Amino acid sequence: MTAIVPDPEACQTMAEVRAGVDAVDLELVRLLVRRFGYMDAAARIKADRGAVRDEARKAQVIANVRAAAAAHGLSGDRLAAVWDVLVEQSIAHEFDQWDELRA
Repeated sequence: MTAIVPDPEACQTMAEVRAGVDAVDLELVRLLVRRFGYMDAAARIKADRGAVRDEARKAQVIANVRAAAAAHGLSGDRLAAVWDVLVEQSIAHEFDQWDELRA
């Protein structure tokens, strides 16, 4: 049986908070697996290895996240820092996939 996790503002105990964090973490992993799937597709589509790193696209992605964070009342700087790491890991994954596909 799956426990019902309350929304953050309804949490009354640390157990509820931790259950909520764990549930969100699982959801984030599922979403990140899907995001990395798009990196696999990019590695397959890009004919030139030099196209894997695209600083203009990285800046656009981080700007989009910064704006979305601000629209939801969160620190754009804090989430931009998280996304910087995410994008760098995505690029590293894409390089690995690009190389593997052409080995």
